[in-house]
Amino acid sequence: MKKDDQEILKEVQKNSSMAINAINTISEKVHDNALQQELSKQKLWYSVIQNKATDRLQNERAEEYHTSAMQDLMLKGGIQMNTFTNCSTSKIAELMIQGSNRGITSMWKSMNHHQNSGNLSMEVAKELVDFEQKSIARLKKFL
Repeated sequence: MKKDDQEILKEVQKNSSMAINAINTISEKVHDNALQQELSKQKLWYSVIQNKATDRLQNERAEEYHTSAMQDLMLKGGIQMNTFTNCSTSKIAELMIQGSNRGITSMWKSMNHHQNSGNLSMEVAKELVDFEQKSIARLKKFL
């Protein structure tokens, strides 16, 4: 496996993992059933995409992305701070949109810096970007 493929797939793992952790953390504060359903669907799709990247890396016996306890703590702490005084449906949707925007930016940077990656790795990365763009569109109705 080329280094560029590995880096793209690790970025997919990282972004998917962060999104799943964010959804797990923020779900406790969601009181709107429709938003809760949307986040549950998103979590499922992030897991599917993350598994595609993980399977590809494992099949090639390449190094995978591993979250650190500090990253998890910072993510959870940021969500707690941002929802401490306002955990309305609109605020939660806004936070999820911001997170998806950061994920899209991160993926595009990785794809642009690792242009020598193969089609399969790039397809998984683009699938994540497309999914996040569609998620943002669906979350806008909750603002």
